[in-house]
Amino acid sequence: MFKIAAVVWIMLAVTLAGISLLVIVTVPALAEQAQFLIPVVCGGAMVAAMPLSYLVARRISAATSS
Repeated sequence: MFKIAAVVWIMLAVTLAGISLLVIVTVPALAEQAQFLIPVVCGGAMVAAMPLSYLVARRISAATSS
């Protein structure tokens, strides 16, 4: 299940970071602080994707093991 979680984590982290980056760039109030916010948000997306990828991997494993 760890291999599945790792692959799912890569996809989820990039997706969450991209969505967060898009929000920062498009909102003018956030765009002023983009130099600080972009690394923070991308790091947060990587951390937030870890438990989510575990949950998704567990569901994938359960669906394919039967």
